[in-house]
Amino acid sequence: MLVIDVGNTHTTFGVYSDRRLLAHWRVSTSSRRTADEWGFIFRSLMEEQGITKEELFRVVISCVVPPVLDALRQLFSGLWNMPYLVVGPGVRTGLFIRAEAKEVGADRIVNAVAASTLYGGDLVIVDFGTATTFCAVTAKKEYLGGAIAPGIGISCEALYEKTAKLPRIDVEVPERCIGRNTVEAMHAGVFFGYIGLAREIVQRMKREFAEHARVIGTGGWGMVLARYCDFIDVFNPVLTLEGLRIIHELNGS
Repeated sequence: MLVIDVGNTHTTFGVYSDRRLLAHWRVSTSSRRTADEWGFIFRSLMEEQGITKEELFRVVISCVVPPVLDALRQLFSGLWNMPYLVVGPGVRTGLFIRAEAKEVGADRIVNAVAASTLYGGDLVIVDFGTATTFCAVTAKKEYLGGAIAPGIGISCEALYEKTAKLPRIDVEVPERCIGRNTVEAMHAGVFFGYIGLAREIVQRMKREFAEHARVIGTGGWGMVLARYCDFIDVFNPVLTLEGLRIIHELNGS
């Protein structure tokens, strides 16, 4: 089974055999790619791992970029002629949505499904992506809602684009908080400031619904940030892919 998570900046996809993740990949998201181009990317990377298209029996998709979803629909309904499921209204998730359902992104629902199934209990889920999302899920699998903040990459770009003299920087782990020049000061402010942002939101969410809630982290930027976030209990880099697998099971084969 092929599972695909299309985010604003990156697309992550993987192949499962039953409940075992055989391989997974991360590529840039482009709304200009055609169905043929997406098919070429999937086929090429899978074949490098010895996986052929013919071994796949179904596709499960989470997508927050409508033009990409259109291309993927064309690929799987036409060129590949393969059954596919898109996470959205009418798809069984096992969650009770207490927020405004139409406003909740598919990726946030998928993460909540995975975390509540794999870890259980009251949870705060932090997904460090283009935007960083924070979701609250109860032990009864109630999705309460959450918070959305600009991602750390966006924060770096904003410093450069909205100021006259500050240079463009990449996200880096600073050696110290007291920077000795402009670039060091920017690295310290962005990195440590972002950890503070995440910690504050998590603490406030826990106070609002469950002080004992476990914090589950995921997302591309999480691979850089999580080790410095002492408030994160578990970091799972493939949480969204696991959620797509679980949603497939909930909706039958």
